[in-house]
Amino acid sequence: MAGEWILAIDQGTTNTKALLVDCEGRTVYRASEPLEIQQPQPGFVEQDPLALWQSVVQVVSAGVRHAQSERASIVGIAITNQRETAVTWRRSGAGGSVAGEAVGNAITWQCRRSEPVCDRLRTHAARIQSITGLPLDPLLSATKWAWVFDQQPALRAQAERGDVHLGTVDAWLLYNLTAGQAYATDHTNASRTALLSLETLEWDPALLDLFGIPRAALPAVLPSSGYFGACEAIPELAGVPIVAMIGDSHAALVGHGRYEPGTVKATYGTGSSLMMITPGLVSQAKQLARTVAWSTAEGAHFGLEGNIAMSGAAVQWVGEFLGFAHPIEDAAALAATAPDSAGLILVPAMVGLGAPYWDSAVRGLVTNIERTHTAAHLARAAVEAIAFQVADVLEAMEDAAHVKLPVLLADGGATRNDALMQMQADVLGRSVHRSGQEDLSARGAALLGGLALDWWRALDALAALPKTVQPFEPHKSQADREGLRGAWRVAVERARLRNEVKEGSKP
Repeated sequence: MAGEWILAIDQGTTNTKALLVDCEGRTVYRASEPLEIQQPQPGFVEQDPLALWQSVVQVVSAGVRHAQSERASIVGIAITNQRETAVTWRRSGAGGSVAGEAVGNAITWQCRRSEPVCDRLRTHAARIQSITGLPLDPLLSATKWAWVFDQQPALRAQAERGDVHLGTVDAWLLYNLTAGQAYATDHTNASRTALLSLETLEWDPALLDLFGIPRAALPAVLPSSGYFGACEAIPELAGVPIVAMIGDSHAALVGHGRYEPGTVKATYGTGSSLMMITPGLVSQAKQLARTVAWSTAEGAHFGLEGNIAMSGAAVQWVGEFLGFAHPIEDAAALAATAPDSAGLILVPAMVGLGAPYWDSAVRGLVTNIERTHTAAHLARAAVEAIAFQVADVLEAMEDAAHVKLPVLLADGGATRNDALMQMQADVLGRSVHRSGQEDLSARGAALLGGLALDWWRALDALAALPKTVQPFEPHKSQADREGLRGAWRVAVERARLRNEVKEGSKP
């Protein structure tokens, strides 16, 4: 396999990356392209699907040029992607359209426009969660497609004929890479739509009827590791197979290289996702999502997940609020100048609270403000809020699985912040192991692609690949830790109570 590489595409919310990964699981090349997010009105967050695709073309082309310069062969393509983001496009040839002609912008996972759909279906929430493992929330792709059909009723008839396709970003990219020849998604992305039954691993007919989504408009559902089609749209990669597709949080879990039940990781990005491997499909977990962790031809592995909407995005908000030229970088640097937040607490519920609260109506709150507080304390509070939210989710996982989780594996861009990692260990009262390998989502997708190519025979071989971690151990006493967590819980309850009072005051 010398000179043979897998090209891993990581299509994220704020950038698209391409990695070339060798048979030792090492990254030999990396390219990145930034992306814009559009917010046309409060609560609406979207992206241009064509811009997503073009960013992929750019980073892939850079990877191809590097492989050619090294006289290496790209033998497989793996895709990992931002999840829940909903794309609508016309079938190749439908109405004279070309492959991948989008119908409107992609509705991102952060978008809250489908709250009216959730309100309409609230009485069915328990049923939806029992089948899909997901609490009903505007995050979910099905609510976004239902909103699209509410706005454009004529599209539903076209979708029923199969002339309009609905897909998450992985399906959109696959469709374009294969020039419209392949239309599929994997179990992990499908499990985040609120349309997949975790029992059957197929689209659930009752939920399709409930959300008003035609089956003809949805892609085939395939294992995360396996053959999805061949690249046709990029001449230099013509005929190269797409051998893995997987949602970014799931891919990061695979990338850590630990596959025993009880393994739990947190991916720190714009939002954050905690995922824990379970021995099988957990029967229920009301505060969390039950999900497919990843799948192969041999079957699916299951997990518990908790999603946080505002983690790195909270730091970005502070930077924007303070008028910084580089909001995230400048706010993080400012936070580093304060040893703590001096009691100031930021509850970053600007788009509601995810796990374990699942309260989409609550909004952000800054509390305990004193005359001596500064902008640096506010920035520090945004960083600390990430650690508090992760601790809330981890505690809910322990309650649901009836286990004590001794170590948290950490990955994602925000983990480069040592203060955050130390704060996380202090708040949890246990070890946090930061991965020494960047781009774990892309690496995880590449590893699954390598399984499909028989580079590795089983998960044991993936676990044996080289990996590095940096441990952070807790330093605070139990009393200090309980004091911090208690103050945070009070602040969250104040934010939620504030919303209840506001709602109750309406005529």
